[in-house]
Amino acid sequence: MNGKRIIAFLAIVVIMFGAIAWTSPSLVKDIRLGLDLKGGFEVLYEAQPIEGGEKVTPASLKETAKSLEARADKFGIAEPEITTEGSNRIRIKLAGVTNEDEVRAMLKKPINLTFRGPDGKIELQGNDFTQNGAKVEFDQLGKPMVTIKLKDAKKFEDVTTRLTGQTLGIYLDEEMLSNPSVNYPISGGSAQISGEYTMEEATKLADTINMGALPLKLTEKYTQSVGATLGQESLKKTVEAGVIGTIIILVFLIILFRIPGVVAAITVISYTWLLVVVFNLMNATLTLPGIAAFVLGIGMAVDANIIMYERIKEEIRSGKSLLSSLKTGSKNSFRTIMDANITNIISSIVLYYIGNGAIRGFALTMIFSILVSILTNVFLSRLLIYLLIQSKLFTKPSYYGVKEDEIRAL
Repeated sequence: MNGKRIIAFLAIVVIMFGAIAWTSPSLVKDIRLGLDLKGGFEVLYEAQPIEGGEKVTPASLKETAKSLEARADKFGIAEPEITTEGSNRIRIKLAGVTNEDEVRAMLKKPINLTFRGPDGKIELQGNDFTQNGAKVEFDQLGKPMVTIKLKDAKKFEDVTTRLTGQTLGIYLDEEMLSNPSVNYPISGGSAQISGEYTMEEATKLADTINMGALPLKLTEKYTQSVGATLGQESLKKTVEAGVIGTIIILVFLIILFRIPGVVAAITVISYTWLLVVVFNLMNATLTLPGIAAFVLGIGMAVDANIIMYERIKEEIRSGKSLLSSLKTGSKNSFRTIMDANITNIISSIVLYYIGNGAIRGFALTMIFSILVSILTNVFLSRLLIYLLIQSKLFTKPSYYGVKEDEIRAL
């Protein structure tokens, strides 16, 4: 039975480290780097209505952000990070971009929605439409269509009268989104755009028309550029510092706690790997503040091990058996560890909701690092020490950092 315990311990360690060795190269390769590590630029725009149009709303700001993301995708920029801030600001982070001036000029152009006749003449513009007047509805056959409302019913009637039997193309910038036919003059200021649309296509068209109904101009308020060489150098130095610091800490743990120190080294390495796995599954962007949270998480993971092992050592010194010391020490330390972790999670949640950009990245990394740390450095650590104690191979108190003369008789 005792032999099965050590076999179970070795099996867990071998499988864990086998998985780490097998997956780590691809995991590290697939990590999405932020512009401070990969190079690129960041711009903060302030959105304003064009020519005294309707005021900026959360909906128009969100639609403008979507349009900017679409523009960036068409320009060949991989995984742009575009977020809205406050009531009228949009922050754009583009990693790996070298032609900065060209990209910035492309991004800040106003959203240009137009309706054009067969000859290419612009008949209607985005600000001719009622705010949020485009909606997805269904015809008698249950097919999705888009209904629109215009501010000037007479102007729309004149356009549709002149183009009856022809097409009225819908363009975003210079891209044709749809080319519906005008079957008859339309009065009343509302119309239906029907065709062989899927629900997704109809929704996208309605959103685009609503976006064009509130065209916004973007003014740069802040910009920051990071060269690719500088970003790679920052990444290299940060990783080196993290690795060296972690090795020193693990050596310290092994010297101080002996067998539990070895277990701590195993769980801390497992924690680091599992956190990288979580990052990849979330498709999260790794930035310098994120790495800082990552390294801080390692420190907290080590701290959880130290708290638990010190309590176990105290129980051994009091004269209890190893197994009894493990159970009592683990139970008493669990409250302390969880109190600290819950406090940090609450703080990180507050940081995430009141912060932006790098601060939110730091907070999110901290939250997941704490959750992963509880899994590996509390539960996995306890399991591994339990298996070693039950194997009866490591029964001397000195294996757990306690000298014989420190043990008090009960």
